Amino acid sequence: MENTTTQATPAAILQMGSGFWASKILLTAVNFELFTHLAKQPNQSAKKLKSLLNLKCTDRNTYDFLDCLTGFGFLKREGLLETARYSNTIDTDIFLDKEKPSYIGGILEMMNNRLWEFWGNLDDGLKTGLIQNEAKDGGKGIFDLVYSNPELLKSFVNGMTGVQIGNFMALAKKFDFSNFKTMVDAGGSAGVLSAMVAKNNSHMTCTTFDLPPLETMAKETVQKFQLEERVKVLSGDFFKNELPKADIVSMGNILHDWDEGTKINLMQIAYDALPKGGAFIAIENVIDNDRKQNVFGMMMSLNMLIETGDGFDYTFNDFTKWAKIVGFSSTELMPLAGPSSAAIAIK
Repeated sequence: MENTTTQATPAAILQMGSGFWASKILLTAVNFELFTHLAKQPNQSAKKLKSLLNLKCTDRNTYDFLDCLTGFGFLKREGLLETARYSNTIDTDIFLDKEKPSYIGGILEMMNNRLWEFWGNLDDGLKTGLIQNEAKDGGKGIFDLVYSNPELLKSFVNGMTGVQIGNFMALAKKFDFSNFKTMVDAGGSAGVLSAMVAKNNSHMTCTTFDLPPLETMAKETVQKFQLEERVKVLSGDFFKNELPKADIVSMGNILHDWDEGTKINLMQIAYDALPKGGAFIAIENVIDNDRKQNVFGMMMSLNMLIETGDGFDYTFNDFTKWAKIVGFSSTELMPLAGPSSAAIAIK
């Protein structure tokens, strides 16, 4: 008779417990712009890369670093040790070459330069329920700090663009815009979503709406894509200024910043800007209703504890409940890239 008893093993526990090692190796490679260098000059030796990255460690340390990245599937290698030659994989060449518009490394740079330190205080965050970032010691809130510091703002915006650009591209192609003509992206940051929608839907005109410090970056995005005729950059505060009327109101990684009451208020603000039949689209890491599959969404929710204290990510059932409270007639969920989805509410 076959023995089907499951054998206990510590492998998964050890892998997860040491996961921060693997994370730091990848984040360090991104910070060193390793993949950008290899996109320009593939098939490089460890010795050449060591010199290029100005590493003062031993050759063995360099081999370990590069071969870990190879083992993770982020580099291709031919040869071994002294004879090894390294190149990007398809994924790292597309998504981690800083010179390509598909670069998502902004969020990884922010994880390395900001969130790495703050996530070390997750235990304090869970015990106290308090913010664990730059605003930890009181005074200004995190958004006031970010918007008053140009360097921090650029890092934050690049991070948000990095984590969302794949979703923006997917929405621009998957969502049926044929019955709509105008869109306002509330909290539009660098204007990437508006640019993606306008670029892929020639009949659409878009407005990217955010606070004044974002205006220059948004205009640079619009000019980069040569969309000045169909994408408008408008400065304002959606808590203080009415949104422009539009057929679609979108919010990318906005709702999860806030507590439940503020989430509902933001959905009401969107509702008031829409005509009957208009669509509100929230692009976020919507957690599956059983809270078992989208672990990234739940980790992002914990990141909101670190960053905002009372913000959290949510399930589609949560979104539907809030939409009904506001008065939307129906909701649907559209999977986008990776763990992200578009939660859609129709007025």
